[in-house]
Order: sequence, then C-alpha cells, then structure tokens
Amino acid sequence: MLGLAEQAAALARGEVSARELVAESLESIARQESLGAFRVVRREAAVAEALRADERLAAGERLPLLGVPVAIKDDTDLAGETTPFAVAGDHRPVSRDGEVVRRLRAAGAIVVGKTTTCELGLWPFSESSGFGAARNPWNPEYTPGGSSGGSAAAVAGGMVAAAVGSDGAGSIRIPAAWTGLVGIKPQRGRVSGYPQTDPFNGITVWGPLARSVGDAALLLDVLAGSHPEDVYRIDAPVRSFAEAARREPRRLRVAVSFRTAFGVRSRLDPEIRAAVERIARRLTDLGHKVFPADPDYGLVGLGLVPRGTAGVVDLLDAMPNPRPEARTLVEARIGRLAGRRLLPLARRMEPYLHRKVGRIFRYADVVLTPTTAWPPLKVGAFDGVGYRKTQAGVAAACPYAWTWNVLGWPGVNVPAGFMGNGLPIGAQLLGHDSDEATLISLAAQLEAVEGWTGRVAQ
Repeated sequence: MLGLAEQAAALARGEVSARELVAESLESIARQESLGAFRVVRREAAVAEALRADERLAAGERLPLLGVPVAIKDDTDLAGETTPFAVAGDHRPVSRDGEVVRRLRAAGAIVVGKTTTCELGLWPFSESSGFGAARNPWNPEYTPGGSSGGSAAAVAGGMVAAAVGSDGAGSIRIPAAWTGLVGIKPQRGRVSGYPQTDPFNGITVWGPLARSVGDAALLLDVLAGSHPEDVYRIDAPVRSFAEAARREPRRLRVAVSFRTAFGVRSRLDPEIRAAVERIARRLTDLGHKVFPADPDYGLVGLGLVPRGTAGVVDLLDAMPNPRPEARTLVEARIGRLAGRRLLPLARRMEPYLHRKVGRIFRYADVVLTPTTAWPPLKVGAFDGVGYRKTQAGVAAACPYAWTWNVLGWPGVNVPAGFMGNGLPIGAQLLGHDSDEATLISLAAQLEAVEGWTGRVAQ
C-alpha cells in the first residue's frame, strides 16, 4: 500500500481515484476481518464520500488528504455512529462529528471505520467482552497493544495508510511499538478531543499512527488545533510537522534511560534492552551526543491515578445504562472514593513535577527509553483476571510511557527491531514542552538509516 503522503500526491496527479483507494482499503479490511481491527466499517458511506472526492479533485480542488482513506479509534465521535468506547450499553448514534473527525474531513480525508479498543482505554491490549479483540498482523495469537490497538492493526495490516489513536498512558506508543509503527503522542493541547474538553483530566491526547515519520507528521498537521472550549489549548502557530520530518536535526544531546518511576516494579526484557542500546549506538553514529542519564520522576504516579480513575467515572456517568466489565467497575469505584478527591492535588502538583522531571533537559534535548518492558502479550492473557492482577500485570509490561502523559509532554515511538520470535518492539523518544518538531526530525533521521518503512507484516 502507498503511504499517506504518496496516496494524496497520486490523487492530486490523477494517477489513482479516491474510489479505487477506498475500494482497496475496504477489500483489505474484509480480507483481514479475523484480525478484528475495526468495530465499525463504513462501506457504503465511504464509497459515497470517495465519489464526491473524485468530483472535487476533477474540479481542481486540492486539500492535504482529499480522497485518502483513514481510520479513527472508537473513542472518537463520528456523526451517525455510536461511541461505546468498548463498554456495553444503550448507546445512541451521535449527531455531530468530534473535532478530530471535523479536521480530518476539512482536510478531505475519508473515514472508512472506527477501530477496536478496550474498555475506556484502560489497558495495553484491545479486547473487551462486548466488542471482541484486535489481533496483531505480525502474529494473530498476540495483541497489537492498546488501547489504540485496532488503529495499529489497521495500519500494520495495510488496511489504511494511517490512523488516529489516543494516548492516556501510552495508548498510541505501546501499540506502535508492538506492531512496528511510528506513533506520536503530541503535546497536551496540540490536538483537540472536543466534545471532551478535558479528556481524562489532562492525560489523554489524540495522535497519529503510520508506517513512516513523514506520514505521521502529515496526519499530525491535519489534526493539530484547539477548540475554544478546550481546557488545554495551544494557540501559538507552529511550523509544519511534515516540514520537520524533512529537516535534518541539529546535533542533539540524547539521554538514555532504563529507569522506571518510583513504585513501579518491572523486569525489562533483555532483548528490548539490547534493541534500545542498538538505537542509542545508531544515534551516536549519526553524530549525536548519547549518554546514560535518568529523569527524576519523584512521585509522578500521584499525578496519574486521580486523573485516570476520575476520568473513568466521568465517561461512565455520561453513558446511557453502561454495563462495564468488573475490573472497570473497580477502577470507577477508586475514582469515586479517592480519584475525584485527589484530583485537585494532582493538578497542583503539575508545576512541581515539570520542574523536577524537567531538570534533565538542562543537559539533554531528548530522552531515549524503551517503549515497553515486555514484548507483545498473548491475546486473552488477561481474560477472566480481576482488577488487581490485571493492573499489576500491565504495569509491569508497560512502565515507561505513562509518565509523559502526566507531564503532558510529547513522545514518539520508533520501531527498534524484532524479538527472536519475529514480533516488533519499539523505543521512545521523549521531549520537553511542545517540542514535537525535534522528536520528529530525529525520528526521520533514524528512519532513513533504519529503513523500517519497508518492513511489513504480510
């Protein structure tokens, strides 16, 4: 499959039609239905939108993604469809597009469907009792990760060139790592989640998954922008992220860290450690100053739990007659008893945490860490498992990504190679406040020598 930018360019040159691209996407989705990447496929609507896009292209109209098929995660409102976020209930179709979809449509993109996730995005797998499981195109016995696993499976399986996910504790970067993709968690406030004005109390952001840095950056350009009602807004104009992907980075100072935040117990898989060390050597070869150094995380976990658990309560309270899994109900109970009460403290801690963790940027420009501590989990690994064991298991598997959600700063997963069993693994580049451009430039430089865009699951 052509990449996102390649599809847009081919459409503009008249070398392919939107109808052909959408038909190819829908055929690929149907052929790989067993992967469970999509909860909803908009077959008739997508074809109708493709015909209109072809008319607009023939009339000379040009937009960044006019006629290009993409996918969105099932936590995002799409007019005429429900937004269950993997929770069973009496859901009704929404009447208006969310801001993410509005911006995709404004750029001319065609949403072919909504992708599979887990209940309320709580876990690094994309499985739920009511809506099934997404599977990894590299090996269907394993999860593509979560909670944006359906979006990752759709891209890794070649069903779409790029997809939108959301990241509240690594939910873009983890599935990107486990499916061999580029996944960008933008700065908090960069992409609007409206009608959610403060999604999960400031830890969740929307962003792109794609095979290449350039495609992910292009999609981020399309998504970027605030809504007037957003709690966190970035109103200052930024240079194009796609342009940043084409620009060589300056010589950067890169701190390599394998440390996890206080209170998180985990064993880093030696193959993942070796892969991150290899990426570090590659950065040294590219001329960057690479050295070991750890952020001082302090009590950063106190900024996550209240925001996350209170966010679960907010979402469930807004749903008509929700019927969540037992472990989701436990998360909500924690949110009602403690999360909402501690939320003001979590917000007050933010300047302190920014200063404490941000000290590393006095002598580093980028922090390089593993994206996950473990390789992809088996599908069904946590079936029938209670809240406590699920929470302990996923915390051990994925202890590296969530700290940057508390801080609100950007991070990018880059493919770091493969396990001995052939499953992909990733490394993450973590940046300071609003510095996506540096991470994107560095990731693109890595991509040029690593050649991961040529690695496909099929």
